[in-house]
Amino acid sequence: MELRFQGDEAHTHLTLLILGCFPLLAWLDLLLLHGRFWQVGRLLPDEAPPMTPAGSVAVVIPARNEAETIGPAVRSLLAQTYGDTLRIFVVDDHSFDNTAELARTAAVGHASQLTVILGKTLPPGWTGKLWAVQQGIEAALSHSPSFLLLTDADVEHAPGNLATLVSIAERDGYGMVSFMVKLHCRGLAEKLLIPAFVFFFFMLYPPLWIRSPRKRTAGAAGGCMLVRPEALERVGGISAIRSEIIDDCALAQRIKQSGGRVWLGMTATTHSLRNYGTFGEIERMIARTAFNQLRHSAALLVGAVVGMALIFLLPPVLLLSGNEPLIALGLAAYGLMAVTYFPMVRFYGLSPGWALTLPVSALFYIAATLDSALKFWSGRGGEWKGRSQDRIPRM
Repeated sequence: MELRFQGDEAHTHLTLLILGCFPLLAWLDLLLLHGRFWQVGRLLPDEAPPMTPAGSVAVVIPARNEAETIGPAVRSLLAQTYGDTLRIFVVDDHSFDNTAELARTAAVGHASQLTVILGKTLPPGWTGKLWAVQQGIEAALSHSPSFLLLTDADVEHAPGNLATLVSIAERDGYGMVSFMVKLHCRGLAEKLLIPAFVFFFFMLYPPLWIRSPRKRTAGAAGGCMLVRPEALERVGGISAIRSEIIDDCALAQRIKQSGGRVWLGMTATTHSLRNYGTFGEIERMIARTAFNQLRHSAALLVGAVVGMALIFLLPPVLLLSGNEPLIALGLAAYGLMAVTYFPMVRFYGLSPGWALTLPVSALFYIAATLDSALKFWSGRGGEWKGRSQDRIPRM
């Protein structure tokens, strides 16, 4: 009986060692073989040189109840160094506040460059944002622009942002160029969760893989996307993705599949004005799309939760195991995790200690993903601006 007990104990110990090796191998893979998504410096663009405008740009801004941010967003676009060949189309998507009036006020002195469109009734099969974008693009195309800039009403653009986007597109013939703008990161909830949000996004969509024509990976950041009209037309226009919740990545995927080239990077100078002041606000932001990202699959949900637990949560757990080999494995994996996360922490101006908080952030994201699934199954999926846009289709 004693020999059998010892054999069972050795088998359990071996199993734990194998399990403990998993996060270490996973972090080695993420660090070295996953498109180096964590190297923030490689994702920032070179400063655009002074340039003669390469053609007119039409900016489309869908706006629903954006009174707090629409003014600064419009003014930042009117201040672009790109030149006067820019027109802005703000689509007021049935706002309850004075979004449209504040957009017009922001363009005083530049009224000829701004058109405010009052949104039509949302038709079946469309998400609210994409229906607004569609109306803005229809109006914009009547001016035959060389590029379309699809941006959010809470994004304040640096003066050279548009010139940089166009320079990248022109230099290498990209059909879509997109920036992950710098998100608001000041309060406790934002410091814990916003850098992690961007880190997880790039882990799913490594920008260097997106840029490579040899990789199938495609993605974009919807807050700031420059698109060639011909690339959009080739994929069937916005109508082709009209029901997508994660519309930016869906559009990038279609453009790349059609033979177009896609570029995704970061910017430190163009930033979001949206303040996520509480954990609840960030949780709702994550839950809006998380289960949609998993294609509403219970199996993928289980796999994602288990995978995140093993990669992000197991290393600190191993440190508490009391077993020296397991502690060593946990320490090595945790160290690689912190090294990989640190560049994003530094990009957001946080102290190095925040690089150790990624397991806590991951636990929050796991909970938000589970909540996303529960909301979808209860008919409240994709909640945003008073609309539930990700629901189980009616039979």
